[in-house]
Amino acid sequence: MGTSADTRRDVPETGRGMTANPGAQSVPRYTSYPTAPNFTPAVNAETHARWLAELPAQTGLSIYLHVPFCVELCHYCGCNTHATRRRDPVERYIEDLSAEIALVSKITAVRKVRRIHWGGGTPSIAGAAGLRRVFKALENAFDLSEVSEHAIEIDPRRLDKEVLRTLAAIGINRANLGVQEFSLETQKAIGRVQPFELVEAAVAAIREAGIENIGADLMYGLPKQTVEDVRFSATLMARLKPQRVAIFGYAHVPWFKKQQSLIDVNTLPAAEERYVQAMAARDAWIKLGYVPIGVDHYALQGDALAAAAKSGSLHRNFQGYTDDDCPVLIGLGATAISRFPGGYAQNHPATAAYAAQIRAGRLSTVRGISLTEDDILRAELIERLMCEFRVDIDDLVSKYRLPTIFSRELAMVDQLAAQGMVRRTGRRIEVTQKGQPFVRVVASVFDRYLAEKATRHSMAV
Repeated sequence: MGTSADTRRDVPETGRGMTANPGAQSVPRYTSYPTAPNFTPAVNAETHARWLAELPAQTGLSIYLHVPFCVELCHYCGCNTHATRRRDPVERYIEDLSAEIALVSKITAVRKVRRIHWGGGTPSIAGAAGLRRVFKALENAFDLSEVSEHAIEIDPRRLDKEVLRTLAAIGINRANLGVQEFSLETQKAIGRVQPFELVEAAVAAIREAGIENIGADLMYGLPKQTVEDVRFSATLMARLKPQRVAIFGYAHVPWFKKQQSLIDVNTLPAAEERYVQAMAARDAWIKLGYVPIGVDHYALQGDALAAAAKSGSLHRNFQGYTDDDCPVLIGLGATAISRFPGGYAQNHPATAAYAAQIRAGRLSTVRGISLTEDDILRAELIERLMCEFRVDIDDLVSKYRLPTIFSRELAMVDQLAAQGMVRRTGRRIEVTQKGQPFVRVVASVFDRYLAEKATRHSMAV
């Protein structure tokens, strides 16, 4: 779970969006644009510090805290995390994370925080004392009086009462559980056995602690997983009434995450089966009373995410679909990515290298990208497609005052239109119901970086 660079698969250099099976194509998840594989060392600690220093004092911040440790690694995981059963590395990391918070606060004049999200890894591995220490560092550095959402990712297998009390005490108001799948055969295949009764008990304990808002991550495309498994997992999870659900497609990238080599590739569903599973999940959650959000999220009618989707104010960031409209995201911890008006800056992914820089009193920036005017325009265009399934190019060209023609891209859109994936009226594009599961393919048409080089990403569905 948590923020990580988009996993990679081979991307065809020509003909993107035009194959007979678009679900099998390799395209980014578009939780950012430009995507993380396009970051370079040209953005360094000095660039990062300048962007922090240039922020207007009244800027509203969203903060992401990355804790890259788990007790054990699940076979399917694509996140930046390490397995440890020792306390020493975790406690040293908590010290470094607290020091980074203080360092960032000295550089920027911004104090007002609107959102906080803890990811990993397993953030609760910090323990009650570690969680309190990091939160105290945040309190000392920033104004948290207007935080509207304070969320944490949770492994339901590893919860204790002291940690739950601490989560409530520091103001956590949303818990997101890694569930993935309830089929025992699939759970064994991915190295994560957690019966429904365990998840049910975890949800009850979280709500008893006073944290009412529950989210759940489930997956399709897992080893030995069937369409019936996907439907059954939806039925079971819905009994616990989570306010939000995300359904992610498993990306098998053993060249990127070595523990995935423990999964027998012959037990993975083919691209066609993945598509059937994704559609089965969508149908199941809609029938269970959930509103579809973008391509892979679902929410109860009264949830803020459903309201954002209805009002056209939905956004997409490294946590997926969100109603977070903060213009700046400060990423803290190893591998965390910060988003500024001028670009993206990523911390070093290796905890030792990250720690060395922080202890030397320097930001641990290892790479990033400065945004051009063209990047900013394309980023909004792609985000609107991902969030609303439609975009008017002329509106964006007028907004940013850029004479962008998009002749190559529109020719590719017309080929998608011939497949029934989109409708185009002039320079207004609308993704059809048939094309919505493949919206990442449609969005990739406008990705200038994909046109320039082949990069590895996950399958479109």
